[in-house]
Amino acid sequence: MNDVPVWKRSEIASPCVRICVVHPEARICTGCFRTTDEIARWSKMSNEERNEIMEALPGRAPMLRKRRGGRAARIARG
Repeated sequence: MNDVPVWKRSEIASPCVRICVVHPEARICTGCFRTTDEIARWSKMSNEERNEIMEALPGRAPMLRKRRGGRAARIARG
């Protein structure tokens, strides 16, 4: 077995869950709850900035209310 040290990154991992859809009203990703600006700048942020965002993400979930209307609503009214 080779005892070569493994390089590990010390940065905070991205909260991305590969569900990349921006909510049309809240303007945040429905998968990770980040704003489009936060997503774009993530790789350039400091660990402190990333940590602040990570702590704020759970509180953003309630901002994503289900939209009413759409095809199902039109059929029901029909």
